[in-house]
Amino acid sequence: LLPSLPTLTVLIPFLSLAGLFYSASVDETFPQGCTSTTSLCFYSLLLPVTVPVYVFFHLWTWMGIKLFRHN
Repeated sequence: LLPSLPTLTVLIPFLSLAGLFYSASVDETFPQGCTSTTSLCFYSLLLPVTVPVYVFFHLWTWMGIKLFRHN
């Protein structure tokens, strides 16, 4: 019942982005003023999105190298 790795690779960044958009648009307690790159709040919002996106593109690059070598 666990989704496959390619499914998770696509699903996790989309879920993270959807959660961030939900928080920014609907949640009343979303911190305001997090747009300045000098604030700690900015990085606390950036980190949860950056990690899944990094993993996605790392696996994307790895798959591209594997396909290039075997074709």
